Amino acid sequence: MSRSSFSAAIATLGIDLGKNSFHLVGQDQRGAIVLRLKLSRTQLAQRLANIPPCLIGMEARHGGLRRGPPHRPATASARP
Repeated sequence: MSRSSFSAAIATLGIDLGKNSFHLVGQDQRGAIVLRLKLSRTQLAQRLANIPPCLIGMEARHGGLRRGPPHRPATASARP
């Protein structure tokens, strides 16, 4: 599967926030894992800017929220 097909297939993206790196897991509509990546903060911003809109879940720990991604795409919306 090509890089663009991976992005097109992602319906849900999970982000594990770390101090220096981020782990991404993307799932398609059926829940199958189609993407697993470990990225730096800069790489994360670039990757999120180049994927189509999808549901993004982030960890809810207090420490992780302080170190969240440096930007929020215009297509993003928060859910409790």
